[in-house]
Amino acid sequence: MANKLKKETSPKKKTPAKKTAPPTWKAEKEEQVDWKALARDERTWKITGVVFLLIATFLTIAIISYFFSWRQDQASVAMGSSLLFDNEQQASNLLGNLGALVSHFFVFKAFGVASLLFSTFFFVVGVNLLFKRKVFSISRNLKYVTIGLLTLSVSLAFVAGNSEFAWGGGVGKMISQWLTGMFGSIGTAAILLVVALAYVIWQFNPNFNVPARAANAPAYDEEATPVAAKTKEEPFELPETAEEETEDDEEEIPARPVATGGNALKGDAPITMQSGVPDEKPLHNFSLIEKEIPEEIPQARMTVEEDLVSKEIVDDLMHEPVFPEETADTYEEEVIEEEEITEEEPLPVKPPAVTKPADGLELEIKSAAEELEDIPQELKPAPEKLKPYEPTLDLRDYQYPSLELLETHGSEKIVQDPEELETNKNQIISTLRNYSIEIQKISATVGPTVTLYEIVPAAGVRISRIKNLEDDIALSLAALGIRIIAPIPGKGTIGIEVPNARKTVVSMKTLLASEKFQTSQFSLPIAIGKKIDNENFIVDLAAMPHLLMAGATGQGKSVGLNAILVSLLYKKHPSQLKFVLVDPKKVELSVYSTITNHFLARLPNEEDAIITDTKKVINTLNALCIEMDQRYDLLKDAGCRNIKEYNAKFASRKLNPEKGHKFLPFIVLVVDEFADLIMTAGKEVEMPIARLAQLARAVGIHLIIATQRPSVNIITGTIKANFPARIAFKVSSKIDSRTILDAGGAEQLIGKGDMLISYNGEIVRLQCAFVDTPEVDKVTDFIGYQEGYPEPFLLPEYIDEKDLEGKDFDIGDRDSLFEDAARLIVQNQIGSTSLLQRRMKLGYNRAGRLMDQLEAAGIVGPNQGSKARDVLVKTESELQEILDLG
Repeated sequence: MANKLKKETSPKKKTPAKKTAPPTWKAEKEEQVDWKALARDERTWKITGVVFLLIATFLTIAIISYFFSWRQDQASVAMGSSLLFDNEQQASNLLGNLGALVSHFFVFKAFGVASLLFSTFFFVVGVNLLFKRKVFSISRNLKYVTIGLLTLSVSLAFVAGNSEFAWGGGVGKMISQWLTGMFGSIGTAAILLVVALAYVIWQFNPNFNVPARAANAPAYDEEATPVAAKTKEEPFELPETAEEETEDDEEEIPARPVATGGNALKGDAPITMQSGVPDEKPLHNFSLIEKEIPEEIPQARMTVEEDLVSKEIVDDLMHEPVFPEETADTYEEEVIEEEEITEEEPLPVKPPAVTKPADGLELEIKSAAEELEDIPQELKPAPEKLKPYEPTLDLRDYQYPSLELLETHGSEKIVQDPEELETNKNQIISTLRNYSIEIQKISATVGPTVTLYEIVPAAGVRISRIKNLEDDIALSLAALGIRIIAPIPGKGTIGIEVPNARKTVVSMKTLLASEKFQTSQFSLPIAIGKKIDNENFIVDLAAMPHLLMAGATGQGKSVGLNAILVSLLYKKHPSQLKFVLVDPKKVELSVYSTITNHFLARLPNEEDAIITDTKKVINTLNALCIEMDQRYDLLKDAGCRNIKEYNAKFASRKLNPEKGHKFLPFIVLVVDEFADLIMTAGKEVEMPIARLAQLARAVGIHLIIATQRPSVNIITGTIKANFPARIAFKVSSKIDSRTILDAGGAEQLIGKGDMLISYNGEIVRLQCAFVDTPEVDKVTDFIGYQEGYPEPFLLPEYIDEKDLEGKDFDIGDRDSLFEDAARLIVQNQIGSTSLLQRRMKLGYNRAGRLMDQLEAAGIVGPNQGSKARDVLVKTESELQEILDLG
């Protein structure tokens, strides 16, 4: 619909009237405000910064004015918010009534004098936003404001006591009273003193070392040690060990710093100097120079993109770590402050650079070098995580069919006739008593078509006796389709299924609208019908993994196929599922031709996606075998065991599409009349069917085969062994029932969708859901009118060797890539068409022609089905001889 609308409106846009008078919707689109762009605008940041600075100024003036006018404004602020609208009452605060209310709240009710710290926070945020760079650290200021509000307000409230002015505010007074009541006045004072000392020690780290005795202090040259003081008792001399160390390690630093104490977090540990020089050189005066910070360093770190600076301000507001500016601000705090020189355990620091001026040897200690080296790495933005691949975005506007397209056939409510149930019960009991069989209990479960009577026989009664009375019970009830289940699996009862006099039609709409189907997490959910207990039978085709359907003509096979296909159309997206439809009768599946570009798959260069020709069926089945082998190669490369794991890995972008990986949709092969194919093609059809049934489950290829001739020459043992899930509609004989289900019972069905399904080793009787052909037409038309793929899903091309016999290729008609393809095949020693596709980025048709030309040239051997061809040329020298001769 969207494409049609575009086509209809396109000529109207070219008319002159449209150029002179633009349509109204364009103007509406231009008037829309892009809020994201507005938030990123530099002007927005500056305006916000100005507002924050205004708030900081307002709070400062209002609170300071409160210190002088609080007595006069007590009566005014008692009015609350109504003061703002009372023009007669005028507060003495410099900022009027609003200033009086705000300052009263912050000072009197909140934190007292400490409320001025709020102004610092708004000031810091405003300056950073206005200059659009991090002038101050917001996170550090917020930390100081939080600690200061609590500590200062409580301390002032405790010291002020019962003062008339609220020095600590309401919050500080409340906390102070609580502490005083718990610890007493002395205990509270001690706690506040400890908190204050702890803050000072943590922030400034003062030294509490006992000074050394002046008598033993060594004399030093002031020029030698300008910034360090030595505490060792013995005088400073050059020991022999120092000379040996200097001679052995010429590349080492002649001065080695060691730590004896101090704040390890800040790196201000004292430094121990051990120095030595060779004897033949004169002694030099050593000077320990503290590293100065160049003025260019903070500015150099500021050379980042403007967007990154803005992001740092936002991150700081959100209390996230900030890298460049904060490191620059704290750089001076992290430089080592040399205080003492001792001879103790060395501190592992990075070897500093050595400079040799004319008058002596200088030593530079770069304590913060490692942190500076790490800063550029922290500035690197983290790699953006890609979103998972979503295949449904190929057709993002695709809409699933609605339930309104289906019809409700008859009454969905099952009618229970008490008279019928009582009559059947009495007939069953009397018939069994005629043969001296007593029962202890009987119960009935009414289904859409059949009622199940469960009986519990008396002790000592053999089950086989009841089983042999199947025809006698049918005679007494005057009903067809009596089936006896002796015993019912999982129950200690015997079941007798009796058809209802009034049957209920099971609509497809009811099953698809059920919660079980709507909330199912199956890979390929199919709604088949209802059980006798009215439970919806919804299973996963991917878990079956293949389905065999058989039954006499007119018993509901085609309706069953439509029910399965409609279930999948209602649940799966075109990118997730593809159908390969084989219809030898040419009319049963033709209704699905309208969804060719959405859900169907076909061979390249074929016009019809629904296959009706037996020869094309053979090629399609072999192409599916090639597709299966290619998918297994992809799973092998990806290290996955099934298609679900592979697609999950591909969706999480762990597989490279450039290496041939792609999202793999499920492929469901539907064969409507399998007996006709076996009669016309025989082994050519049976062998690829058997291969697909054996291997294709793990790669997402599933088979649904239907036939009306369930004989052993049609449904062979090879096929039955790989089709564990089987559906049997009414058949004519017990032999046919055993051929399909390996058990009898299908001959007792009543037709019209009545069926038995063998699933997970259990045989269940169902009433198949009814979906009429007009309903299928509505569903397929609804999908077909939507935008689809440009062409159907293409299967690998399969070329029969018989079609190539007697054909030769002219040397002049060789492909331009013939030599490149020949070298690629010889180098890899793999005669695979898919190899040419992946490596040379070719389509399958051209790669197939190249492979045929390579075979005609004697480079590769004949086709071996799904296996790679043999490479006849082993070396490149032999290949060059062939190319020169050709």
